[in-house]
Amino acid sequence: MQNSYDVAIVGAGPAGLCFARTLSGLGLSTLLIEKQSRTAIENPAIDGRDIALTHFSRKMLDALGMWEYLPPEAISTIREAKVFDGTSPRYMGLSSSETDHLAFIVSNHHIRAAAYAAVKDDANITLMDNVSLEQMELKDYVTELRLSKGQTIHAKLATAADSRFSETRRKAGISASMHDFGKSMIVCQMEHDLSHEGVAHECFHHGHTLAVLPLNGKRSSVIITLAPAEAERMMKISALELNAWVAEQFQYRLGNMRLDSERFAYPLVGVYADRFVAQRFALVGDAAVGMHPVTAHGFNFSLKSAHALCESIRAAMNTGSDIASAAVLARYEREHKQATKPLYLATSGIVRLYTNDSMPAKIARRVLLRAADRMLPIKSMMMAKLTEKESRDRGLSIPTPISVARHLLKVAA
Repeated sequence: MQNSYDVAIVGAGPAGLCFARTLSGLGLSTLLIEKQSRTAIENPAIDGRDIALTHFSRKMLDALGMWEYLPPEAISTIREAKVFDGTSPRYMGLSSSETDHLAFIVSNHHIRAAAYAAVKDDANITLMDNVSLEQMELKDYVTELRLSKGQTIHAKLATAADSRFSETRRKAGISASMHDFGKSMIVCQMEHDLSHEGVAHECFHHGHTLAVLPLNGKRSSVIITLAPAEAERMMKISALELNAWVAEQFQYRLGNMRLDSERFAYPLVGVYADRFVAQRFALVGDAAVGMHPVTAHGFNFSLKSAHALCESIRAAMNTGSDIASAAVLARYEREHKQATKPLYLATSGIVRLYTNDSMPAKIARRVLLRAADRMLPIKSMMMAKLTEKESRDRGLSIPTPISVARHLLKVAA
């Protein structure tokens, strides 16, 4: 096996695999370094997470040759979205006359399997499994990576794609701002009596939130956020108790509901790296930005990072420049921060608002939903962010959802 590559990627999860495939399109030799076995990567375990993909992400997965590996029956769509505050019948509705659906829903394990299927026979990509990064030295002209099995790898560029809790990020000396939301997320799939009609629901109740995303047939992906102690209790109650609780909290909009999968629990921690780059080093995927799941943008941002970094590298290659120069990496960092930071900050603020049970906060969030639902320009921009289709009102001088949320957060403070 060779020990010199154009790019070395630590982490062969969906973000790392997609980035490697994108680099291959540029003709670059790429090494993937992964702790897991090749068998685990090729046959990923079900983890309960269902991913909402934007139109941009769907097109990118198609261009990378990954969409064709997704089982057609595993792809669901969101036609419309409704956001509720507590048990109030009022809601903010999101739909579009320009597309039949707002987003695509695909389980995470299907995305992982499809990503591996697309890269496994790619001649430009080498996967080293069952190995970890022990040391990394970022030099002027090359990065040197020493691996757990004794190999020393040289690459023009090293990248971290090893989760929001990235050890590689720490080895590069990059700090990150972490926000522990003090909540846990329970995910599962449920059957129900009535058709969801392709409508996704986000219900902000007092003390917890409930998201119900439409899957094919009379089935939905259910995401519950709770205080950790309550989440631990909910993981232990019987399926009958959980069925009754979810149906009641969802006000029987879909009739009776029945657990149709295992339950999974995850802590809710948002992460935003203080820098996305260092000398001959870059962060992609959750290692750069780990989102709260309420906006369903986590994996979409991973694909955005892969695309932005590859475009910066492509521009350098077109002029015969160094693919890991300071200028190339600075361009990537600038573009990815512009694409992610406003939504990351707004999401954190909105989550704080909707998990604050003080009376001013309750009033503010009701006002926010009503204002956003009635103002077409705001809804249009929200739709542009959700679908990643351009908003017709982009050029107008109007308040954004972020500015409205910030104003209402001041009211609720």
